[in-house]
Amino acid sequence: MEIRRRLYDTILARHLSLNRRMAFVSGARQVGKTTTCRLVARRYFNWDNVDDRSKIVKGPSAAAEQAGLNQLNQATPVILFDELYKFRKWKLFLKGFFDTYADQVRIVVTGSSRLDIHQHGGDSLIDRYFLYRMHPFTAAETVRQDLPEPGPIVRSPKPVPEEDYAALWEYGGYPEPFLRRDAMFSRQWHNLRVQLLREDVRDLTRIQQMDQLELLVHLLLARSGSQLVYSSLAAEVGVTIDTVRRWIGTLCNLHLGFLIRPWFKNVSRSLRKEPKWFVCDWSLAEDTGRRAETFVACHLLKAVEGWNDLGLGTFVLGYVRDVYQRETDFIVVRDGKPWFLAEVKSSDTKISPALSYFQRQLKVPFAFQVVMDEPYVDADCFSRPHQPIVVPARTFLSQLL
Repeated sequence: MEIRRRLYDTILARHLSLNRRMAFVSGARQVGKTTTCRLVARRYFNWDNVDDRSKIVKGPSAAAEQAGLNQLNQATPVILFDELYKFRKWKLFLKGFFDTYADQVRIVVTGSSRLDIHQHGGDSLIDRYFLYRMHPFTAAETVRQDLPEPGPIVRSPKPVPEEDYAALWEYGGYPEPFLRRDAMFSRQWHNLRVQLLREDVRDLTRIQQMDQLELLVHLLLARSGSQLVYSSLAAEVGVTIDTVRRWIGTLCNLHLGFLIRPWFKNVSRSLRKEPKWFVCDWSLAEDTGRRAETFVACHLLKAVEGWNDLGLGTFVLGYVRDVYQRETDFIVVRDGKPWFLAEVKSSDTKISPALSYFQRQLKVPFAFQVVMDEPYVDADCFSRPHQPIVVPARTFLSQLL
């Protein structure tokens, strides 16, 4: 299988050259975390390996000795701890290891659950790490792996090779199916992912009603891009509304999907409204319209979380909807102010009335009607503020991360 350089190779190299803090790399199973992190690590500890586990449970000094920190090193070594969050005392272990050896080593920690959600309960690791959330390949990452600079943030457009763009659309952005580009392999891979999700739910949660949870997963996979109505889902699955909310939160933490909320200046109003649900692997959305919206949603989420993780500002991804049922698919808010709107269409190039309306009402600088079937145009989508414009998805997405 072809090996592709990742954006996250650059992010990790930058972090290790500039920071004493640990790098936490979080992301879905099989998104490429271990592959990327092992490229820079001299010593690799995998919690799922019994020999490595025995060193970790003995404490920081045993792991440090195994890593050779008691020897003279020409360069500062990098140690990788993989899936360490499965260890009940993982925060205590890392705190002791970092506080004792931070001047002698650089530490990278990976996890297929969301490492940031495990920081409650004393927050003993606060001020000792930076979090980087790894996403699948996207259009921009196929053609560039450099990092955006403060200021404009979006890069100049760049054409994505047609074979890469077609593979992204057909097979998704997870490295193996994207690079293999084989339908039989892709189906096998997705079946394995379902099994791994079941294992994670069993190992990391207290959920007992697995049959009903699997029904919920089946319903959610068919509804990517839909506004969730928790009461309706609860009735279909046969559990309470609170249970559905908790289960969907768990599925988000395990990277089956994510929620985006309607954006209001009043945050409490947003939290009271029903969110929209998207699967993290857009290739699972069989309906063409749902796949198109999910495709763009995943690209936007990767960009927003990446910009946040790199310290380029505070970004929020949401959607807009009013009491008259006018809606625009996405809004990106930058440092508390609406920055751009995006409405996704398969082929329609007539500007959506709702897009124009919300740009005027919210005073959003940029408003894009992102059309999937339009050919690439070598022009900056962000060069024409204050009026809605039709932009090819190939152009717009190449300017993100």
